[in-house]
Amino acid sequence: MYHHVKKLMFTVRVDEPDPRFGNMLLEQFGGANGELAAAMQYSIQGLNCEDPDRKDLLMDIGTEELSHLEVVGSLARLHLKPSKFDREAAEADPLIAIAGGGGVNLFNSQGSAWTADYLKITGELDVDLRSNIAAEARAKIVYERLINFCDDAGTKDALQFLMTREITHMKAFALALESMGKPAFSIGRIAPTPGLVNQFFNTSTGAGDNGEIDTRGPWNQGDEWVFTESPALQSAEPGTAPSIVAESSPTGVPIGFDELLIDQLRDILHAEKQLTKALPKMAEAARYDQLRELFEMHLAETEGQIERLNECFELLGKTPRAKACKGMQGLVEEGQEVIEEGAKKDDAASDLGLIGAAQRVEHYEISGYTTARNLAQQLRHSAVVALLSKSLAEEENADQLLNQVARSLMSVAKMPDAIEQTAFETEPAAE
Repeated sequence: MYHHVKKLMFTVRVDEPDPRFGNMLLEQFGGANGELAAAMQYSIQGLNCEDPDRKDLLMDIGTEELSHLEVVGSLARLHLKPSKFDREAAEADPLIAIAGGGGVNLFNSQGSAWTADYLKITGELDVDLRSNIAAEARAKIVYERLINFCDDAGTKDALQFLMTREITHMKAFALALESMGKPAFSIGRIAPTPGLVNQFFNTSTGAGDNGEIDTRGPWNQGDEWVFTESPALQSAEPGTAPSIVAESSPTGVPIGFDELLIDQLRDILHAEKQLTKALPKMAEAARYDQLRELFEMHLAETEGQIERLNECFELLGKTPRAKACKGMQGLVEEGQEVIEEGAKKDDAASDLGLIGAAQRVEHYEISGYTTARNLAQQLRHSAVVALLSKSLAEEENADQLLNQVARSLMSVAKMPDAIEQTAFETEPAAE
């Protein structure tokens, strides 16, 4: 929650109001590098953050930026105050004077409205922290320029305070990024193409009008860099192609991938066939209607998945023969034990045990379908990819539905006296 304290983080004092400078200050109120943009960016990143430690950092700094917004707004309002009653002052910014009554609003110094497009939020914590470091650096420069254009001593003191806090935040974000222990250029999860990632293209060549020359430095030579002449100039020569390492995967079919895909499909086929026998038992053991219906629905999906697997074999010109899936055999046996043990437990506990067994199965299937789909993609079997992707989506959805039922059951377990009123009621209440 937020709580407003009627006291500025830094007490502002303006001895000589300057409406033109007040307009400049609006850049840090409603501008791209301003305090509102920073407050919203860090707070929303914090709301999305799964890392509790760095979430706390983001929320702390995001909340402080709201305090900075109040300081900047108070400064700007004091500088703009003459535009309420003085014609010459109002002419400095008619938009503020006429439309806004001489007060602040969410506009930048050019009169452009604040927009959420200013926010840089990717949902990848390390990427967002880098954006935040850059945002603080830009804001520091804006404050520095404001100080240079300011003649009022009290205003300069406030701007110096705000500028200094930008450096504080930049240090905190940088150290948070460093503490994650990720290599500097490890962004996301997909690895870059080897070879291509270290190619530097010399695409700005020749001697310029102002004496510019081709330059070598640590950004294009040494370590693993491969300095490559402009691909455009190379491709201009007849019979040659630019020396760009562009292939992320081999053009031919990798040896053994076909056999591996078929092996995966046969394993999944046997796993699904085992489930058509196990799911009815789980449905029968379920105490609550919603869980029973979920098992019955997934049984119908499993039967459809078997049909898709047979279609995959047909597309690949192979016999739809199953291969013994020992992993699923173990999961089914474990599920049977859960059913037997659940007979001695309360309804909620019994069904939560069933959900646990079912989710282990779902995760096993998700991994199998993901591997098979990726192999099919690599082999460019687009029709097979489409069929496997549909089954994979069903498995992922089933897992989410099981999560929802589990949360409902846990809620019921906390309120045993209210079980009769829940949506999971299996029998009508006694009259």
